[in-house]
Amino acid sequence: MKIIVTGASGMVGEGVLLECLRTEDVTEILVVGRQHCGITHPKLREILHADFFNLALIEESLSGFDACFFCLGVSSVLLSAENYKRMTYDLTLEMAQRLARLNPNLSFCYVTGMNTDSTEKGSVRWARVKGATENELLHLFKYAYMFRPGAMTPVSGQKNIKFMYKLFFPFFPLFRLFVPNMFCTLEEVGRAMLACVRTHPANRIIEITDIKKLSRIGG
Repeated sequence: MKIIVTGASGMVGEGVLLECLRTEDVTEILVVGRQHCGITHPKLREILHADFFNLALIEESLSGFDACFFCLGVSSVLLSAENYKRMTYDLTLEMAQRLARLNPNLSFCYVTGMNTDSTEKGSVRWARVKGATENELLHLFKYAYMFRPGAMTPVSGQKNIKFMYKLFFPFFPLFRLFVPNMFCTLEEVGRAMLACVRTHPANRIIEITDIKKLSRIGG
């Protein structure tokens, strides 16, 4: 498999990337990002590109892929409604539309979040914007999979771990014991994405229980 990964300098993207690097049938990985992911590997190639709204300069490098694992995202905290929509909906669709044209059978795995609002009518702004993004991607790709993880524990070897995760990491085993359906590991997320590329499951909204189930066939 040949896979594009975005957001690899962040916690989710790095965890997914590490899982892809460990997987034998992943033969080539292209990381597209604004800054170095900090990882070198024989099957990893990296393109630094500051402007995701102008991908024409790197378009030639984006064809010939089986999947895109889109892990790039921003928090809605401290962002205006306009800027959050631009950095979530507009940015994602800018890349997705180009990839769909260049790779018609591409599997597109998009990391959204638990409680994303598919109706686009709820009271929570980020959930509406994520829901709108999901809906567009589901129309754009035959094999689009919307990943809705909750809290995620990092994988071995990760460097980019959010401060809150470092703070509460010692308590995660206890949390997972009492609320297992709110937690998964980034290893499970990566394995589940790979399973989606291999098997093209009919269910395209991937909740935590689905992530865990798919991860068992995705290694």
